[in-house]
Amino acid sequence: MEAKTRTSPARRIIGDILLVLIGIFTIDIIIVEIIKISSVVLKSDYIEVFRYELIICAVLLLFALDVRFKLFTRSKHAFLRAVGWVLRIVVVLLTLVLAFFFGKVIRGGMIDTSGPADNAIVLGLALRKGQPVADLYDRLDTAQAYLEEYPDARLILTGGNAGEADLSEAAFMHDYLLKLGVPDEKMIIEDQATDTKENFLYTAEIIDPAEPVVLITSDYHMDRAARTAESAGFTNILRLPAPSSPLCYCDDLASEVVLLINELIFKR
Repeated sequence: MEAKTRTSPARRIIGDILLVLIGIFTIDIIIVEIIKISSVVLKSDYIEVFRYELIICAVLLLFALDVRFKLFTRSKHAFLRAVGWVLRIVVVLLTLVLAFFFGKVIRGGMIDTSGPADNAIVLGLALRKGQPVADLYDRLDTAQAYLEEYPDARLILTGGNAGEADLSEAAFMHDYLLKLGVPDEKMIIEDQATDTKENFLYTAEIIDPAEPVVLITSDYHMDRAARTAESAGFTNILRLPAPSSPLCYCDDLASEVVLLINELIFKR
C-alpha cells in the first residue's frame, strides 16, 4: 500500500507562508553577507559567520518543506518512513532551538533601561570600504540624543578596525559627532578594539566598570553586547538600543544568533 502524502489545506497554507518567509530571509542574508564580505576589513570572520548562517537557513528550509510537503515521510517503504520520522524530529528540535535564540536576540533589542550616568559606551561597527553603514549612523544619532538629554555624560567611542582610509570606527564616530555639535571634550576615543569583547576590555581601562554606564548599540546586538560587558566586569549596565536598518535586519539577526550560539553552547 502506498503511503499517504496528501496534505490538508491548512498545512499547505502554513507551509507556503513559511517557504515565502524563509526564502526572503535567506535571500536577504546571502545578498547582505556578500556585500559585507567584499567590503570589510575582517573578511575571514564574516565568511565564517556566513557559513553558519547558511546552515541555519538550510534547517529552516527543511522544516518549511516538511510542513508543506511532508518531506520526510513521503516514502512508501516503512524503513525509510521511520528514518524520515527521526529526521523530522531532529529538524523540529533544531528549529525550536533556533526560535529560542532568535526570540532572545529580538527581545534583547526591545529592552530600554537608559537613564542618567556619567558615561555612555557607543559601540562601533565595521566600516565598508572606509564608509559607515546606516546602523552606525543610527547608533551615533542615538548617542547624540542621549547626550542632549543628559548633558553631563561623556561618550566613550570604541572601535578599531581601520579601513581603506586608515580611519578607525572610533575616529569616524568622533568626527561625525563633532559635525552634529557634540563638544570634543564630551568624547573619549578607544580605537584599539577589534571585536565586542575587546570593546569592553579596553573601555574598562578608561572608566570604572563598577559605575553605572549606558550601553548604546544596535537593537539586534544589545543582548550579546550586554552579556559581554558583564563578563568584562561592568556591573551596572543601562541599555539604550539604537534602531537598525530593516533591509539588513534578517542578516544582522542571523549573525547575532550564530555568535550567541557559539558563545553559549560551544563556548567560542
